Order: sequence, then structure tokens, then C-alpha cells
Amino acid sequence: MGKQSIAIVGLGDVGSAFLSELLGQSNSGVEIVAVVEGSVTPGYALAEANGIKNIGIDDLVAMGEGLDIIFDLTHEAESRRNLRERLRTSGNRHTIVATENIARMILMLISSGLELPKSHTRTGY
Repeated sequence: MGKQSIAIVGLGDVGSAFLSELLGQSNSGVEIVAVVEGSVTPGYALAEANGIKNIGIDDLVAMGEGLDIIFDLTHEAESRRNLRERLRTSGNRHTIVATENIARMILMLISSGLELPKSHTRTGY
């Protein structure tokens, strides 16, 4: 199996912690190809320090089926719906939009007790 190419949308408390943990893994099966963050946050700085490009949603959608998973960690249901709709209208039937719940499960599997910061609200799928 080849590498899974991923992007993270939202590098607030949750996204920053998730990015940090993924970067600390020695698993060469995951490649973080981009992040989307409009503010200067610890995660934004971490991505920049690791050579991960910060792009806009238009550029993210334009990556097409070369992107396997987008972790939407914005806590904004409207943002998630918009992202899914844009992928759909672009014809992309490959890329999955994963939620904070999926990020939490991954962290439970790969880390030794690290928990993501709690989200502000429950936004659903």
C-alpha cells in the first residue's frame, strides 16, 4: 500500500495537537501534504517549520484525487458541508473528509494517552 496523503483544515487547539502528534510518528505511510489555516497559531508555525504548505480551500480542492484524506478540524458544520460540496462538484469521488472524532480515534491508537483538546461544540458529521 502506498502513502496516504492527508491535509488538515483548521490548526486551532485540536488541529495543532493532531499535527504535532502526526509529525512525531515515524510511520512513513502518511504524508501531510498541506494545511489550511488563516490565523497564526502554534499549528501554523509548526507546519511552516516542517515545510508543509499552508494553502486555501480552492487550492485544496484543486489537488483532486491526489489527496486521500482531509481532516476538517474546524468545528464548523457549515465549513464541512461546504468542503464536501466543493469536492463533489469537482468530481472528486476519492478524497474523504474526516472529522474530529476520527482524529481522536487515530490519536488513541498511535499515542500513549494524548487526548485532543475538547471541541467547543458538537457539530456532527
